[in-house]
Amino acid sequence: MKRNIFFILLILIMAVSICVSCKSTPDTPAPQPRPAPAAPAAGKAVADQARQRAMDFEAPAYFPSEWAEAEAQYESAADAAAYNSVAAVYDDLFKKSIPLYAQAREDEIMASREHLIASGFANAFPQYLKKADELALAAFEQYEAEDYYKARDTASEALAEYEALNLGAKIFVARQEILDRGFAQYDPDNFVRADEVAQAAITAFDAGDKQTASANGEEAMLRYNLVLANGWIAYASDRKASASAERELAMSERANIASRETFRGADAFYNQAEENYTAENFRDAGLGYIEAEARFAISRKETEEKRLIAEEAIRIAEEKIEESSETAVEAERIIEGGVR
Repeated sequence: MKRNIFFILLILIMAVSICVSCKSTPDTPAPQPRPAPAAPAAGKAVADQARQRAMDFEAPAYFPSEWAEAEAQYESAADAAAYNSVAAVYDDLFKKSIPLYAQAREDEIMASREHLIASGFANAFPQYLKKADELALAAFEQYEAEDYYKARDTASEALAEYEALNLGAKIFVARQEILDRGFAQYDPDNFVRADEVAQAAITAFDAGDKQTASANGEEAMLRYNLVLANGWIAYASDRKASASAERELAMSERANIASRETFRGADAFYNQAEENYTAENFRDAGLGYIEAEARFAISRKETEEKRLIAEEAIRIAEEKIEESSETAVEAERIIEGGVR
């Protein structure tokens, strides 16, 4: 019994001690609300992947208003469900962008290829066109297989190949014009150096060193253009002298009167060429002088033909006059004989 009383007293003492302790301790601060848990990483990762995929195929450019709405939805997403929802929107934009993106790449490739064909370069170097065409075909097959990233990269490689070949085509055309017009004689040093650098570009291209090939190709193009520029200056000067001489001959032969319309047409080309020459537009000046010279020559020819026709008409007229005179004399003789 005493033991039970002692136990009860002990409990009461402990209870009193606890109460006193509680009264002497400051109030404990109220628990602060916890921040909302972050969106699940997996949900955001799915949305991020879908978003990046749509951006990689230019969805923002093709569908700007829809993209803006998707972006707003993405910014306001706060949980996995919201991120999954916006991921579906991005996926839809991606699917709608794919055919537009593929068509744009195809258009770029075909335009570059057609330019290459038109230059005549492909006929001279068909082996280079074959490689570029194979890349373009591979890109198409990858697109058909829905391997869109590979198709994108292959199409980019094909376009780069066509563009590199188009630089080669420009070099080819410039060099051919130099040879056709005989311009190498006006700047032989640059022409020889351009040939050397162009050959180095071909060697680098064949070895797969596209950077060196491009640098050498640009230098070759620059040098060929210098040869062309210097050639046109000298050529225009030569043609100016020839056209001026032909014009003087035409005027001395009175083609400006006898073949007025043709001469005026020639003079119009000549005057335009003179303006271009003064403006240092030597290419157009040279071509204009060539046209003018040819037309002045035609006016001279027309004048000569008219002169010959006129001379023949005079000869015939004189013959008729002579015949008429002889007839008159004969008639007079007959008349006089009859009177006798």
